[in-house]
Amino acid sequence: MSRPDIDLTDPDRFVRQEHHGMLAWLREHDPVHWHATGQDTGFWALTGYDDVSRAYLDHTGFSSESGPMLGGSFRSERDPSAGLMMVATDLPRHRMIRQELHWAFSQDMIRRVAEQVGTLVTAALDRALADGGCDFATDVATELPAGAVMAITGVSHRDAHELIGMTRRMIGFRDPHFADPTEDERLVLAMTQADIFEFFAEVLRDRRKNPGPDLVSRLLGAEMNGRPWTEDEILYNCMNIAVGGNETSSYTACSGLEALTGHPEQYGQLRTRPTLLDSAVNEILRWSSTNLYVRRGALRDVEIGGRTIRGGDVVTLWNVSANRDAKQFTDPGAFDLARTPNRHLSYGVGLHRCIGAMLAQTELSVLFRQVAGLPAVFAPAGPPRRLRSNFINGTTSLPVSLHGRPKGA
Repeated sequence: MSRPDIDLTDPDRFVRQEHHGMLAWLREHDPVHWHATGQDTGFWALTGYDDVSRAYLDHTGFSSESGPMLGGSFRSERDPSAGLMMVATDLPRHRMIRQELHWAFSQDMIRRVAEQVGTLVTAALDRALADGGCDFATDVATELPAGAVMAITGVSHRDAHELIGMTRRMIGFRDPHFADPTEDERLVLAMTQADIFEFFAEVLRDRRKNPGPDLVSRLLGAEMNGRPWTEDEILYNCMNIAVGGNETSSYTACSGLEALTGHPEQYGQLRTRPTLLDSAVNEILRWSSTNLYVRRGALRDVEIGGRTIRGGDVVTLWNVSANRDAKQFTDPGAFDLARTPNRHLSYGVGLHRCIGAMLAQTELSVLFRQVAGLPAVFAPAGPPRRLRSNFINGTTSLPVSLHGRPKGA
């Protein structure tokens, strides 16, 4: 394989799905890659499964407090959520925040989310059947996070979709479908974050008067080191859960359906073998790798793969590349719903493993169980529209039709 032009900062390369070729070359030839972005500036890109796993698990060598993504803070190199929001916090504070937020992902809450998501997905699929098709990205997939938001925060269906629109604009701050390309990207990001904070501030004001069995009410009574949570801590962590849950589950759902329609023999297997559902969801997660990478900051000099990462350097852990590493996965370029074992890194690993992993598994299982049980199958009805991002692998429009058996099944 000849060396491709490597640029992991260009979102258009990801829209064109060129990132798999770039990352495959790096895995083979330069797995601990220094990615220059200017004179004496840049970041490290870890692309191999073992190196990415090692960095996730090295909590003394790498910090999360520089924020989860490159260029994610407005006029600040240090993420303003550092030490406040779980995803941008290190030990020991990270564990204390996680313990309080864990309530939102208890078995009882997962059951409530499954019921709510199931109701919404059933209605959305019934509409799609009646109409002979839909835009799966906007008409069906968004009902997964909507159901979760409704159950966890106690807001209405309408308000849940309003929040999803905000988180979509936040993650899509470089996408002309969501933001004016003539405006400063970081300013757009900051303004959208402010809108999300105001949404939750309004919920917070209501819950102070009318507490209920929801996350915001619980955080109002939470303590950390013997003191109540501040409003900033509550707002940042509500945003953390909303953005993480809203974007990953719906975009993974789209990637999963697109993979099924592109692999009709696998689609047919899912429809005829219900026992495949659990492994199918994990393969969809590996294949999609919706959260393409996470950012870390080196706390000290660390040697990985014969390269020395200096303290203070920015490091990116490419989940999407690790999930296609042939040293970990047999025939990683194949979409195989029966794949086992399947230790994908789509949720991360270790202390920072996604707190909502079980919730996402539940949402996706509810969806694809219903998709597999439909009396008709989905087929592409137009080209998908990709999210313009190098951070989230998303599909913002996925036109599909519904008809008989999957071709080739």
